[in-house]
Amino acid sequence: MTAYTRDGTTYLPKYLIAIDPAQCIGCGRCFKVCGQGVMTLKGVDEDGQFINIEDEDDDEVERRVMTLARAGACIGCGACARVCTRGCQSHAAAD
Repeated sequence: MTAYTRDGTTYLPKYLIAIDPAQCIGCGRCFKVCGQGVMTLKGVDEDGQFINIEDEDDDEVERRVMTLARAGACIGCGACARVCTRGCQSHAAAD
């Protein structure tokens, strides 16, 4: 799939397809630059299971990580990858 900028320049969008929870530190930089609501912050408990931060007691949250919430909403701009200091995201062009 080829996309076009407003002036007609072509580019190949690379969509966010995964976030490595072992690498993510939950800093929220990617979340802040994404205007499409693609990601959400989740808690990880001591067993390594994702838990909703709002629903659970903070005592159960061992750490926080970013997760994909709406992968289909990604427009492939790459802003999240540019601000990620950990390189924990995987991106790919559409099939």
